[in-house]
Amino acid sequence: MSIRVVLVDDQEMIRMGFKMVLNSRPEIDVVAEAGDGDEVLDVLAQHEADVVLMDVRMPRLNGIEATRLIARLPDPPKVLILTTFDLDDYAYEALRAGASGFLLKDAPLEELAAAIGHVHDGDAVVAPSTTKRLLEHFTRPEPRDQEAAALVHEPVRDERTFEELTPREHEVLRQVARGLSNAEIASELVLSEGTVKVHVGRVLMKLGLRDRVQAVVLAYETGLVAPGGR
Repeated sequence: MSIRVVLVDDQEMIRMGFKMVLNSRPEIDVVAEAGDGDEVLDVLAQHEADVVLMDVRMPRLNGIEATRLIARLPDPPKVLILTTFDLDDYAYEALRAGASGFLLKDAPLEELAAAIGHVHDGDAVVAPSTTKRLLEHFTRPEPRDQEAAALVHEPVRDERTFEELTPREHEVLRQVARGLSNAEIASELVLSEGTVKVHVGRVLMKLGLRDRVQAVVLAYETGLVAPGGR
């Protein structure tokens, strides 16, 4: 079955462009569009979707608030944020609100299509270099507070949370927080890629996290990993 995609952007020409190129891919089907974050909730009530491509700056309801509301829906679609370099701060807040990743609007078609597929499969889609640049600029090593926890709708965690992890899972989480892919982690730790995937899955399960993005945010905000990768 095709991956059902909803496009959310306040500029019609941008939506038309994305729709044209995405519908050229046999594995993707753009089922609906929305002109702002407010409209997307009505669209999702009428159309079944697997992935929402979400702009950030839009009238009435921006992409961050829309993502937060989508995350509260029963069995919500995945949200992939489309952004530009000068909106990285908004993209970070959207990740905390429940998005599964973000991508630059000028990404090549192959990269965009692959990102949609990865998000649909439950993976996070944040380019390693962009992950590190973003988190080093916007995260702080001190433990998250109640306000930060509210942004991602989960309880405050402290260092004791990580006691549930084995030493190997601890190390895998650190590598994930550095923005490394499974293949890169496998090379770094001299493991098979399949083994790394199993470890990542166990980390997410034990910490009650939705995906790798939440794992990265948690690792930085609890101080497990400091900005700069230390």
